[in-house]
This record gives sequence, C-alpha cells and structure tokens, in this order.
Amino acid sequence: MDDEPSVREGSGEARDAGALGRLGYAQELLRRMSGFSSFAVSFSIISVLTGCITAYSDAIGPGGPAALGLGWPLVSAGTLLVALAMAELASAFPTAGALYHWSALLGSAGWGWITAAMNLVGQIAVVAAIDFGCASELAATLGLPSRAAFALLAAILASHALVNAFSVRLVAWLNDFSATVHVIGVVVIVGLLLALGRAQPISFLAHTSFTTRTDGNTTLGLFNGLVLSMFTFTGYDASAHLAEETHDPARRTPWGILMSVAVSAVAGYLLLASITLAIRDLPAIAGDRHAALVVMQGALGSGFGRGAMGLAIAAMWFCGLSSVTSASRTLYAFSRDRGLPFSSALSRVGARTRTPSVAIAVVTVGPMLLVLGTAPFAGALFDAMAKMATMGLYVSYALPILLGALARHRGAWTKMGPFHLRGFGVAIAWAAVAWAAVVLVVCSLPPNQLPATMLAVALAILALLYVAFVRKRFEGPRVKLAALEEGGSEDR
Repeated sequence: MDDEPSVREGSGEARDAGALGRLGYAQELLRRMSGFSSFAVSFSIISVLTGCITAYSDAIGPGGPAALGLGWPLVSAGTLLVALAMAELASAFPTAGALYHWSALLGSAGWGWITAAMNLVGQIAVVAAIDFGCASELAATLGLPSRAAFALLAAILASHALVNAFSVRLVAWLNDFSATVHVIGVVVIVGLLLALGRAQPISFLAHTSFTTRTDGNTTLGLFNGLVLSMFTFTGYDASAHLAEETHDPARRTPWGILMSVAVSAVAGYLLLASITLAIRDLPAIAGDRHAALVVMQGALGSGFGRGAMGLAIAAMWFCGLSSVTSASRTLYAFSRDRGLPFSSALSRVGARTRTPSVAIAVVTVGPMLLVLGTAPFAGALFDAMAKMATMGLYVSYALPILLGALARHRGAWTKMGPFHLRGFGVAIAWAAVAWAAVVLVVCSLPPNQLPATMLAVALAILALLYVAFVRKRFEGPRVKLAALEEGGSEDR
C-alpha cells in the first residue's frame, strides 16, 4: 500500500506542514487522520468495555455500589478538568510526543525529559497490562492452559506491530471501527440489562454501607473503589500524540481529547449502572473475580455472558492497538530531539509507509519483556507494576499543565491556539493539577502502598539519571517558547 501523500501549495496539508515547521519539525509522518479518528484513538484506549467489565470486581468489592454509582461521575468530572487543560495545550503546540514537548517548552529540557520518561514507562506497562489481559482472557475462553497466554500475547503484540507499521490509514480505519463497536456494544448491553435484568432500585447506586475490606472500613473501601474509574480514564492524551498525523490538529486534536472523555463518561456510567442494578446477591458478586460477567450471565444467560466476554476481548485488542500507536509516537518524538540512546534509529520513519517502524518495534517488544520478566514472581508484582505505571501517567499529565500555569503567571506563555479557555484557563489548569494530586493520593491508599512506593523510587531514579548522564547533552525541542512567542499568535 502506497501511503505517500501529495502536498499541494495552499492545501490543508501544506498549512499543517507549515505550522509544524514553525515548531521546528519537518512533516515526516503521514497526515491521514480525521477529527473522528483523533477522537476514536483516545476513546479506544480509555475503552470502557475493557475497564468496566474486566475490572468491575476491583470496585464493587471494596467500595460497593457507591464506588460506581457515585464514584464514576466524580472521577469523570475530575478527568474532564485535566482534559480541558490538556486540550488547550494541544491546540497551542500540536506535535507528536505532546506531553514531553509541552513540558520542555513551558518549563525546561529537564522537565520535558522527566515527563517523557514517565509517560513512556507508563505507556509501555499499560500496553503490557492490556495485551496480557487480552491474552489471558482469550486463553480462558478457548479452554487453553494458562501458560498459553504467553504465546497468545506474542501473537497479539505482533499483530499490533504489523498493523501500526503497515499503514496509518489502516490504523485510523480500525480505530474508527473500534469506536463504533464500543458504542454499539455499550448500547446493546445496557438496553438488555435494563429491560430484562434489573433487580435493584436506582437508590442502590448510592449504597455506601458495604465493603469486603477485612477491617470493615467503608470510607477507605469507597476510595479504593474509585481506582477502577481512575485507571480506566487514562490514554486520552493519544489524540495529542497523533497531532502530526491529524488534519488541522490545532482545532481537531483538542476536541478529540474532550469528546473521548465526555463520551466515555456517559457510556461508562450507563454500563456500570446497568450492571450494578442487575445485582441480586451483592456479597456473592463482590467476592467474585469476574463479577461483571457473573451478573450479566445471571441476568441474561450464559450465552450472553460468553458474548460479552468476546466483546470485551475484542475491545482489549483494539485498546492495545491504539496504545501501541500512541506509545510509538511518543518514543519517536522524544528520540527526534535526541532524548534517548540510539535516537537516530528510534526516530527513523519508513520512506514508503511513513511510520516510525523502529519505535513501533520497541513499544511492542518492551511489553513482552516486561511480562516475561515478572512472570517468575507472584502475579501481584505485575499488577503492582501496572498500577505504578498508570499512576506515572497521571504524573506526566499533571507536569505540563502545572508548568503551563506557571508560565502564564510569569508572562512567558501568552500565545494560545484556536482552542483556548480564555479567562478560565489558569483556574482550570490549577484545578486539573489538584485533581491529579487527588488521584495519586487515592491510588496510594492501602492496600496500594507498593505501587506508590515503586512510583516514588522510579521518579528518584529518573531524576538521578537525568542529573548524572542527560543534563549536559539534552537540549530539548528545536524551537524554544520565547521564539514562538516572538513569532506571533497562532490563534487563527
């Protein structure tokens, strides 16, 4: 397939390439993503079908119905604050590897390096968690032994690598299809459960006096239950990472970020509410590792349960595909500015496919090595690493937003993009940083002390690496914020 673009002077592609050139970069990647595709890639990574169905037991057990009925709207509102602040940054600086670029421009090369490192660690671990979960569930569904999950994981990662390396058009089409599957799947499941399986009144969603915690602490249990929602609402930065492959990214990327969060908030709440209202025996369901599937099977029959699992497995595959796309663009952009060893190879783009094939290979081999490296130990270690990495993503979200607010206060950043929050921008940025802090605190509460400790150690190691080996040679983005400010407003 020949994806070579034809860029005509005065065309939209030429204007996009010119805007990227003002940020210091040539148009190497292929612009083939529409506004819907920008939304679809983030929506597919959030993947409410994956998070809400497979991790349902992590919320209903410790937090009871209120962790879902009250917790999901609360987390949705906090996430929307982060998405708004992120959208404003994406409009002003529409580049691949977005979070890294924002932190480096608005803060310093050091802050950019830390942000990129945390985001990459988080994204690679999230790919591992998603695809290993997909492989494990597929093995169980096919009646295969648990060790078969490793072979299935290798096949799943290989499929994601091949699709991403082959064609941006194919990735965009599959993401669009994934978004459609997610919406239709949620509508069907919610409709059937509300029509045929409802067993509880609406007030059941606010039930706060239940927990499976051994200490019986319902307040702490409720906070523990929020982790499902917080971990599900990650990955919406993917729209920003693919800005250099999106038409008119200064306008379309912000709406891709915002719509992925907004649609996921509504779809996820309907899905969680319909499953929760179909619970007949709360203590029994709360103690089951596959609680959501047990509820759906009890309400609609075993055949429906198998169908729902098939839908969840498909959603996981699409989620992993989009996650590989996002992670590879972050690695490509970071290497383009020589932020890593072997940067020239990692930032290489195929002449025909116009995709960063080496970066794609790294972000698919890395998750495989991570799974194999933790396999000899208890499964709890892999779970802790996945949680730690997901918390790291929130650090990488908060840093550029915080640095942007500080840059505004000192008057260093005044030129906004087409999407901006005007007088509310600074207040929303600070609120977003505060929400990210809440997420980190909640995700560190018992029994999640190990992931929190691992995150602190990871940050300390990265800081030491930067000071010892990186600081003197890494310069960050090619064009600095002061030059962009002098070049005039991009508010067009």
